[in-house]
Amino acid sequence: MTTTIDIGTMIVSTPGTCGGRPRIAGTRMSVQNIAIDYKAGMSPKEIVSEFPQLTR
Repeated sequence: MTTTIDIGTMIVSTPGTCGGRPRIAGTRMSVQNIAIDYKAGMSPKEIVSEFPQLTR
C-alpha cells in the first residue's frame, strides 16, 4: 500500500522565521540548506543522520 503525503503541509514559510524562506514545518531547517547539502554530495541518509529532527 502506498501512502500519499501532501508536501504542502511539510514545507512552510513564516515571516520572521529563517528570514521568511521556505523551511521544514516544525523546524528552523530551511529547504535551501537541505538542497545545498544534497548538491554537495550528501545522501538523504547522511542528511537525516546529520539533522536528527528530520525524517526521510
